[in-house]
Amino acid sequence: MILCSLPDADGSRCTLSQEPEGWLRATWRGFVDTQEALRGADTYLRILQGLRNPCLLNDNVALMGPWFDSIEWLERVWVPQAATMGLRYVAHVVQADSLSDILTVHFNHGAAGTLELQIFQQVPEAEAWLRTCQLAPKFSA
Repeated sequence: MILCSLPDADGSRCTLSQEPEGWLRATWRGFVDTQEALRGADTYLRILQGLRNPCLLNDNVALMGPWFDSIEWLERVWVPQAATMGLRYVAHVVQADSLSDILTVHFNHGAAGTLELQIFQQVPEAEAWLRTCQLAPKFSA
């Protein structure tokens, strides 16, 4: 179920949806600039406040160009807020045209605290991992 769609003037988009399995999915398409990425990330936090869902699938398969370049902001602001709101598992799927992105190269996993981040090349692998996380004893939906 689509919860929010944030189109940009250039045709790029961030769509936030709740999957039947219960987790949230952020799907990024096109060339997403920093302001658009911040808007999508902030919108995710607002939606997370109203839900009891500790999982996120961050799908960058259809993303083009460089990925959101503010890793410092993610580590300092977004991750602590998301973790406080109950987010525990993030499955990050990299762009289809690359084996990694700036998140996989520069993200300080120690800054994530209780949030567990896994990087994937394919969406089905990320979905399978999130299903496994939902079976974990520390999962509290």
